[in-house]
Amino acid sequence: MTEATVHTLAIDATPEAVFAVAADVASYPEWASGVKEVEVLESDDRGRPSRARFVIEGLIKELRYQLTYTYDEPTNISWVAEPNNDLKYLEGSYTFTATDDEATEVVYALHVEPNFMLPGFLRRQAERQIVTTALRGLRKRVGDLG
Repeated sequence: MTEATVHTLAIDATPEAVFAVAADVASYPEWASGVKEVEVLESDDRGRPSRARFVIEGLIKELRYQLTYTYDEPTNISWVAEPNNDLKYLEGSYTFTATDDEATEVVYALHVEPNFMLPGFLRRQAERQIVTTALRGLRKRVGDLG
């Protein structure tokens, strides 16, 4: 993933617990800031979303897109958007690594190319805001469910 925004955060839970929350895509509107709607369109043989439709409150406008997910449980979740009127390209991933102090290091990488004019510095600023807000929301959700 080139030119991605990458942030890391420690969460006091096992990689399995953090993975389970992050893989529950349908619940994102309950805890992920800016996510207005999620509809799971297809699931894999383990019941995890393999395609989902999102409506997001964007920096400039509301964005609608569909993501395709791949999983390497419990260490990685990655996704890519189907190109549409709002997005030229979107790719992201969560990586979960157990730490020595019984926590999980979560690395979130995101790269977005909108299909409308947006200066590069604003795109990068929006990516940073999405990534840091999502990591904080994920940590809070894991704590609330733990």
